[in-house]
Amino acid sequence: MISYQIQPGGALTGRLRVPGDKSISHRSVLLGSLAQGVTEIDGFLEGEDTQATAAAMRAMGIAIDTVGPGRLVIEGRGLHGLRAPSSALDLGNSGTGMRLLAGVLAGQSFHSEVIGDASLSSRPMRRIQLPLQRMGASFETSANGTPPLNIGPSGNLAGIRYEMPVASAQIKSCLLLAGMYAQGRTRVHEPGPCRDHTERMLSGFGYPVTRSGAWVELTGGGALVGQQVQVPGDVSSAAFFMVAASIAADSDLTLEGVGINPTRDGVIKILQLMGANIELQNVREASGEPVADVRVRSAKLHGITVPEVLVPNAIDEFPALFVAAAYASGTTTLTGAAELRVKESDRIGAMAAGLNTLGAHALATPDGMIIEGRLPSGGTVDSHGDHRIAMALSMAGIAASGAVKVTDCANVQTSFPGFVALAREAGVAITEVSA
Repeated sequence: MISYQIQPGGALTGRLRVPGDKSISHRSVLLGSLAQGVTEIDGFLEGEDTQATAAAMRAMGIAIDTVGPGRLVIEGRGLHGLRAPSSALDLGNSGTGMRLLAGVLAGQSFHSEVIGDASLSSRPMRRIQLPLQRMGASFETSANGTPPLNIGPSGNLAGIRYEMPVASAQIKSCLLLAGMYAQGRTRVHEPGPCRDHTERMLSGFGYPVTRSGAWVELTGGGALVGQQVQVPGDVSSAAFFMVAASIAADSDLTLEGVGINPTRDGVIKILQLMGANIELQNVREASGEPVADVRVRSAKLHGITVPEVLVPNAIDEFPALFVAAAYASGTTTLTGAAELRVKESDRIGAMAAGLNTLGAHALATPDGMIIEGRLPSGGTVDSHGDHRIAMALSMAGIAASGAVKVTDCANVQTSFPGFVALAREAGVAITEVSA
């Protein structure tokens, strides 16, 4: 059992580089494995989630070598070069890895079983099961629609026209990856904006993808070609430091090389609406993704009604944003975020409980939260084994009136290895304690 202890006070200053983007790291190792030829990845996130995806590809015969910190070399075997694994593929805690890999496995000529830890084994998979079955995949889940996944040998997948019931990059990506193995065109409709990393990376690997309005489509039977991939810093990881630097007095922190993809920049826009002093510097492009250095200085935040149009673009960052709201003057209201209930934990319930324990005033609603700004007073809170809850509540301690202890933090390694060391480098008085 790992806990974090945070003492209040101090400022966040200097220049930091957060780990590579988790979403892009997953996709780079998947597409590199399915490409013809060598793919070199720099900036790969060496977290447990992404390592689980890499391990699954190794288990199917792909040579993946680590040649330096965050640097991988992959010997791709082409779309039809995977081999049947000798045992179940264990994706650990990674919902992204499981759902994207399911799209690839749906097109294979062998049977596979995909499993995960207790948390992942409770997460909904019917949202990919039903459209994949429409494409002709042999795909079964538990009676509750949760893992393990049993995916049989593919016959002939057929492209479909599918309107997603919710805006989900994981569903879209799963179907596009399966569509590479299908006859004809696979068309996916987004009911709202969601991450476009898969489309960008498919195009970068030489596989044509087209967009028409809210529709994304591709034709099966193409090929991927090995590439050099530069993974930007993860805006989800940067979000914790953006919030901490905003609420801690006398802070002036620059986060280098952060991905600012327009389908992921909701956290920046929401913080700016709350009065945050955030400046994007040295805006540039890396491997088809927009990147910038993000400078954050202390600011007096105020409550807002979060525009629902920004919710899908900040869905993973709301634990951090809830902390910002607790320190803001006035009321912050979030609606349209029911998806937070089915993440690694119920992030609405867990964050409301944690903030209230710390002396804030948070009211959980079915699809969001209402937070009255009030200076947190400190205390002991439970992360419920959720990496984003653990990091968010830790950052809440920097400006509290008393010490904060966050329990059950081991899963931070899934997305942000080295979190404590980097937070200490920035100026946070945080200590990791193992029981």
